[in-house]
This record gives sequence, C-alpha cells and structure tokens, in this order.
Amino acid sequence: MKSTDPPTGLARRKQRLTDEETAQRMLAAAIAMVHRTGLTVSLEHVSLEDVIRDAGVSRSAAYRRWPYKDLFLSDLVRELAQDSTPEMADDELRLVKRIIAEREAWLDSAQGRRDLIVELFRQLSAHDFDTMYASTPWRTYIALHATFMSLPDGDLRREVQASLAASERRRSARIARAWVRLAELFGYRLRPDTSVSFGTFATILSAHLRGLILITLADPELASQRIQAKPFGSSRNAEWTLAGLGLASTVTALLEPDPAVAWDAERVETVKEALRNLEMPPA
Repeated sequence: MKSTDPPTGLARRKQRLTDEETAQRMLAAAIAMVHRTGLTVSLEHVSLEDVIRDAGVSRSAAYRRWPYKDLFLSDLVRELAQDSTPEMADDELRLVKRIIAEREAWLDSAQGRRDLIVELFRQLSAHDFDTMYASTPWRTYIALHATFMSLPDGDLRREVQASLAASERRRSARIARAWVRLAELFGYRLRPDTSVSFGTFATILSAHLRGLILITLADPELASQRIQAKPFGSSRNAEWTLAGLGLASTVTALLEPDPAVAWDAERVETVKEALRNLEMPPA
C-alpha cells in the first residue's frame, strides 16, 4: 500500500521548490506577518552622519548627545510632531478677496449671493487641493501619521500622539473660525438637524481633502480630472475638480441660509465692506 504521508529525510530534500513557488510562499508568509503586526513606516533613511555634516557640528558632540541612532530618531519624531500641521497660506486669503472683488455686484441679489459662495467653494477647494498635493510639508505630515502608527506602545508613542492631536485641534479651530466668519457674512448657519459644531464641520472638511490627496498620490490622474457642471444651486456652468465637488457637497449638506437674516440694501453694503477688509483668523 502506497504511503500518503509527506516525504521526509533525503526524499524531502530532493523536492526543490520552483522560483515561483518560493516567491509565493515568501510573499504569503510576509503578508501574514504584516497583517499580524502592521506595516512599518520608519525614518531609517535619515542618515545621522549626513545630519551631522549638514548641521556643522562635531561627530563627538552629536554622539555624546545621541549615542545611538534610534535615540536621535525618537527625538526627531517628537520634534516633527510639535506643531506639525502645515498652516493655511496667506495666498488663500488673497484668492478669496480677488474672487469677491471681481464679483462684488453678485451680492446684490439672492441668486448672485448663491453663485458667489458656490464659486468660492469651487476655486478655494481647487487651490487648497493643489497646494497640499504639491507640498512637501503636507506629505511629511501624512507620513508622520503613518510613522506614529508604527511606534511601539510607550512614552514616545503617547507623546507623539498627544502632539499630533493638539496640532490637529489648533488647525481645526482656525478653519472653524474662518467658516464662522464666512457663514455670518453670507447669511448661513449650520443645519440644526445635524447637531454638528463648526469644529466638527472643519474636521470633516479636512478629512475629505486629505483622503482625496492620499488616493491621488496613488492615482495621479485624479488630480487633473474635471467636470463641467452648475451644481449646488448655482446658475453658472463651470469646471469643477473632484475636490471642489466633494467640499461643496459637504458644505451644502451641513450649511443652509439662515432664515433670520434679512438682506436689505444696508446689509448688502455692510457685507461688501466687511469682505473688502477680510482677514485670516489668528492662529
């Protein structure tokens, strides 16, 4: 009777795997490890010797402070996490003022005001996406989150998490203040049935934009995708980016015209003057 047991000893050693079988087994084993422990992102590509050279300090002084590279990298992660969120650029405010200055007459009618705020959504979202997508600091910020997730449990992970969380809260608060001001000027309010705050509103907008950037890093063709449309109550056909459609969808889902606001001639002139003197909210 023929045995069905797997071969052992010399017979087993004679059964060589093909290159393809070896590759499949190795990759399957590695994937199983990644699923158990998570994919690690590190700063190992940072050369301590290169940093010493660029910093213009002596090797002895550097190694006295950090006897081992991993100690330096730990401090580097801490430093990167401190106030790590890139700030909104001043050119964003200049863009807002230019859009409004070129269309100030639109404020004179209800449809014009709707067209103006939709145009702000359209152009600002495209600007913010392009700026963040091309920004090295923003890519570093995204990578920093992945690096943090790879840190082992301990003081360093907790410190970095706390710093990232604090940085996020500061940025969201600033975005929220900007939207509070715009909503007041254009006569909008948060939809009462959503029960969201402007802080939550800002977090949702940021999450959408960053998520789209992550996808576009893998599929760059999305960055150039355009759609001709006149959505969100606008009367004007225009070219929309995916970022614009996403942002405006979120904004119109969470904001609505405030029924308590009456647009008379006096209010229109007051809003025009306020928009001419609009400033970025303080950090």
